[in-house]
Amino acid sequence: MGIILTPIDTVDNITKDDFINNYLNKRKPLVIGKATEKWPALQKWTFDYLKETVGDKVVPLYDSSKADPSKPINASAAEMKFGDYIDLIQKQPTDLRIFLFDPIKFAPKLLDDYRSPTDLMGGFLDKYPNMFFGGAGSVTFLHYDIDLAHIFHTHFNGRKHIMLFDNKWSERLYCIPFATYALEDYDIENPDFNKFPALDGIEGQQSILEHGDTLFMPTGYWHWMKYLDGSFSISLRAWDKSWAIKAKSLYNLTVQRKFDDIMKGNFKQKYMSWKENLAIKRAEKALAQGRP
Repeated sequence: MGIILTPIDTVDNITKDDFINNYLNKRKPLVIGKATEKWPALQKWTFDYLKETVGDKVVPLYDSSKADPSKPINASAAEMKFGDYIDLIQKQPTDLRIFLFDPIKFAPKLLDDYRSPTDLMGGFLDKYPNMFFGGAGSVTFLHYDIDLAHIFHTHFNGRKHIMLFDNKWSERLYCIPFATYALEDYDIENPDFNKFPALDGIEGQQSILEHGDTLFMPTGYWHWMKYLDGSFSISLRAWDKSWAIKAKSLYNLTVQRKFDDIMKGNFKQKYMSWKENLAIKRAEKALAQGRP
C-alpha cells in the first residue's frame, strides 16, 4: 500500500468566505498561487538584493544529521556569513539550511515588501516573520510547529517539495514523546516499511511550491520540506481561535519544552533512547488497533 499522498488543493485566488468555510474552519491545507501578486517582494527579493541588505550578518546553519540528544532541538551545525551562504546555495547543492532567520530585524525596510493575508483571516502574530533558506537537496525533517499556529508559507526563487500529514497521524508517524518531531531514522520519501510498518497506509498531501506560491498550513499539521533548488521562504503565523489550542501552545512552549530540555541535559542518550523506543511502541500499537 505504502504512503498515500494526494495533491494539496490549489487555487489562483480565493474569497474570504470560501477560505474560512472550506479551509480555515475545516483545517484543510491550500496552495494559493497569486496571493503574493501585489507584494513588492515578488520581484525585489532576489538573492542579490538580500545579500546587499543583510549579507554581512553571521547566521547559524543546520543540516540533516540526527539531533545530538545532549543539545537543544534547534542546535546549529555551523555558522557562516549570510552573503557567503547565498553564494553557496546558488552554486551547488548543499545539505545546509538557514532555519528561523529574521533578516527583517536587521533591515526593517523589508517590512514594506510583503503583506499579511488579513483579507483572508486575522490573528497574525509576528512583526518580524521567520525566513528559511536551503540549498538544492536540503531537507527540513518531519515535524509540526510547537506553537500550533496557522502558517502562510510563501516560497521564492525556486521549487520546494512539501508533504503534509494531519496531526491525527502523529503516533503512526513515530512522534517522539515530549516533542513535536518524528523519529529521524526513516526517510519519509522512501521509507522501509519492514522496519517502520506503522507508516504503511498513512495518508497525506503533497505539492511542489514555485516562486510566489503560498501554502496555507493549518494548526498542528506535520510537514516535511525538500528544497529542489537553492531558494527561500517566509512564514507568516496566525493564532487559531480555539482557546484549547492556545492553551496547548503555551504548555508546549513552557512546560513540555522545559521538561524535555532538563531531561536531555541530565540523561542525554539514555533519555533519547527511551523516547525513541516509546515512539516505536506507540506507533506499533496504533497500527495494531487500526488507528491513525
